[in-house]
Amino acid sequence: MSILSKMISPPHSRATGIGSLPNLDPLEACQDVLEIFPAFPYIPSLPRRGLLERIVFNDSEQLPGRIIRDERLFFDSNSDQTAAMEQVYMDYVEKNFAPYAMHTEYSSAFTEMMMHKLPEVSILKFQITGPVTFGMQVVDEAKRPIYFDSQLADVLGKMLALKARWCEAEMQEKTGVKETLIVLDEPYLASLGSSVVPIDREMVRAGWEDAAALVEGGLGVHCCSNTDWEFIIGLNPSVVSFDAYTTAKEFLLYADTIIAYMEQGGVVAWGIVPSDPQLFITETTDSLYTRYLDIRTQLCCRMPEELFDAQSLITPSCGIRFADRPTARAIMLSAAEISHRIQKKNLT
Repeated sequence: MSILSKMISPPHSRATGIGSLPNLDPLEACQDVLEIFPAFPYIPSLPRRGLLERIVFNDSEQLPGRIIRDERLFFDSNSDQTAAMEQVYMDYVEKNFAPYAMHTEYSSAFTEMMMHKLPEVSILKFQITGPVTFGMQVVDEAKRPIYFDSQLADVLGKMLALKARWCEAEMQEKTGVKETLIVLDEPYLASLGSSVVPIDREMVRAGWEDAAALVEGGLGVHCCSNTDWEFIIGLNPSVVSFDAYTTAKEFLLYADTIIAYMEQGGVVAWGIVPSDPQLFITETTDSLYTRYLDIRTQLCCRMPEELFDAQSLITPSCGIRFADRPTARAIMLSAAEISHRIQKKNLT
């Protein structure tokens, strides 16, 4: 059984965001988030600002042997990285997370959000790259993903755990929020069970447990494709975040596991609003609300509505990187409106 992450307070169907926004101005991006998701804000990534703010790159600063070449990340396997790797191990054992800071050039919105005092906010969310996705995107000099090297995968899990710990500590200290939630962004978990891109479950579990053992607040996982949800929920994350717009049917095949998870305090972030602008324009908030109620009905015939609503979040399906700012706002506002309708429904 995996290490139990600290469960967050029931979000009661509040709305929040996922990952990236198209904004170039970090102040503008943070203001949009705080306006639309005042009760459960998140810190967005802003990949349009430059290479270092893109997924994987934004968490790569402390990677031993890092090389950036032709807009790709490489691990320098031609040089001896033993000392740097041993330092990561030592820092992990000693819980020395200070060297794993998130600097402005890697996350301008993080720096910006840290300038906002948020003592009335119940929880603040931030997303970092998970070790599987990170390790599959970084290759050695032979162009082999470093995740397939068990020692490098182990170092990577511990490095990202230290970064997650630094982020949550900084979030609490600078903003004054009561709770924090760090979510590992893991699109590559869609490869679980694949014969084409084999991902070892025990390596996934080990990387997860490295983070769960160090992070003191909430620790969640986001995967925007279908995966082995039985395994993912079995990791005991605080929050399971997924693309409910596209993959709800597959997710609900695990209804017994989902219900047991929510009964134990787990939260499901239902990504019911498509983050793809081309899909979003084919829907209305009414149609998305109806789609969400269909999901709710399927589970609530086997569990109390009160429990479902208490342990649910409403979100976009993924990051909103490929929209313009007005469309990104519309997507977030749609999630917020669905949340409002559910909460209003519970008052009547």
